[in-house]
Amino acid sequence: MLTLPGPPPVEITLRRSARSRRFSLRVSQLDGRVTLSMPLRARESEAMEFARGHESWLRAALARRPTTQPLQMGGTLLVEGRLLTLDPGTTRSPQILGDSLLLPGNPDQAAPRAAAFLKTLARDRLAAASDHYATLIGRKVTRITLRDTRSRWGSCAHDGALMYSWRLVMAPPPVLTYVAAHEVAHMVEMNHSDAFWAVVTRLYPQWQTQRKWLHSHGRDLHAYQF
Repeated sequence: MLTLPGPPPVEITLRRSARSRRFSLRVSQLDGRVTLSMPLRARESEAMEFARGHESWLRAALARRPTTQPLQMGGTLLVEGRLLTLDPGTTRSPQILGDSLLLPGNPDQAAPRAAAFLKTLARDRLAAASDHYATLIGRKVTRITLRDTRSRWGSCAHDGALMYSWRLVMAPPPVLTYVAAHEVAHMVEMNHSDAFWAVVTRLYPQWQTQRKWLHSHGRDLHAYQF
């Protein structure tokens, strides 16, 4: 572990790798952890010199990370592109009413209850969209799994099993729909060739707009702490 003097000081985790032929820095979008990859025989003094030489880039990358938003009653949450306020509810299950997401039960459990609501809603929306697009290409979805992934929004296995990030349900509905079309298209082309994008275009002609939204705003969906 190295520490780049402040303000504020930045802790850097060193990772030696036989595959590394040079130094490289990475800032995790998940927790802001800074990792410096380096060749096996490199010295820590060389790593520190590299970090100092890239300090401006490093601090700019850390500054660009979205501010985390711990959820609590009275706070706000994106649901299908709408910013809703978390308010106490008297119903047995969460319910959207106007600009509020009503959450029953202990107010201290607002975050896990909101997450459970999002996951249920995400499964319903993604299952419907995936089945729709699979029918258009004459294929069948065998299984849908939801995860809180950071490096990808979805994936498709050879047997027709699909995986999605449940955080997609926080994005505007067309974004979720595009990702479903994208993953279903992999049932035809398990790659990102021109043939694959032709299938995506047939299923969802305006995919470029939604893909651009994810590139520009996707990290904001990971800013919420559940």
